[in-house]
Amino acid sequence: MVSAVLDALGKIDGLRLADPGEFTRRALENGNLDLAQVEGLADLIDAETEAQRKQAQVILAGGLGHLAERWRSDLIRAASLIEVTIDFADEDVPVDVTPEVTALLAGVQDDLLRETAGVQIAERIRAGFEVAIIGAPNVGKSTLLNALAGREAAITSEYAGTTRDVIEVRMDLAGLPVTLLDTAGLRETDDHVEGIGIALARKRAEEADLRVFLAEPAEVLDVPLRDGDIRMLPKADTRDSALDAISGKTGQGVDHLVSHVSTVLKNRSAQAGIATRVRHRDAMQAALSSLTDAQAVLLRGPEFYDIAAEDMRSAIRSLEMLVGRVGVENLLDEIFSSFCLGK
Repeated sequence: MVSAVLDALGKIDGLRLADPGEFTRRALENGNLDLAQVEGLADLIDAETEAQRKQAQVILAGGLGHLAERWRSDLIRAASLIEVTIDFADEDVPVDVTPEVTALLAGVQDDLLRETAGVQIAERIRAGFEVAIIGAPNVGKSTLLNALAGREAAITSEYAGTTRDVIEVRMDLAGLPVTLLDTAGLRETDDHVEGIGIALARKRAEEADLRVFLAEPAEVLDVPLRDGDIRMLPKADTRDSALDAISGKTGQGVDHLVSHVSTVLKNRSAQAGIATRVRHRDAMQAALSSLTDAQAVLLRGPEFYDIAAEDMRSAIRSLEMLVGRVGVENLLDEIFSSFCLGK
């Protein structure tokens, strides 16, 4: 039925299928959405969890654009004050504008520093946190992964070295997107293929946002613990009694682990800013760099104010790139290619 309707419409002169993201692109080109809002809509379409949905809605509602516009207005005010001083360099200017200009620049710098610091966490909410399960061979890592996933995602056996690649399971954990990683058991080995798996396990363990170590109390860990990492005793079902022990086979300690991981990731998520992408961070860092230069030049005196004004204009251009006012044509095709037809 749908195909028949599309075929009929396609025979009418002037009608065609919409390109991916065409309606949204028109909204951008007509000034109804900024580029950050377009990215927010793309994230909303792709959202898998409640945290991702809420984050995308803030961007789609114009949260980042409103911030950028406020920063831009403050910088335009600061640059105009400096330029007035330049224009009347041969006359007595009744008011020293430097304190107001310095205050305006400092306010924008503080906001930009706070937002850039939160981009990494915000990006993890958008793309998903990675939690790696690490330990020696045959300590129950794959069994634990299967228990957490609720399915047989990884092969388990009594033979050490069964897992030779990183097995990934995507899940919703307390509203946050999380990818669980089952890694190869860490040990010295002469097996070339297993050695490749162990090297990959170490690499992914270093890159993971959070690591769950299954290890005995006296065991020396091959991968150093970081703040927030979780260490538990493996195979609780084989122990008479032990706190902080876990067993994927019986489920003992699994609820405690899920609660612990959720708490750690929620606490980290609270530090997220509004900006969610590397592109956003790069634009804000470029603006910060220009403002730092402007502050340094201002201290050199009025004869250098023209250079300070140019640094401020450079920062303004960076913020305009943040919301897509200038210099983003090369990004548009990539962004809209991910949209469904017409959206």
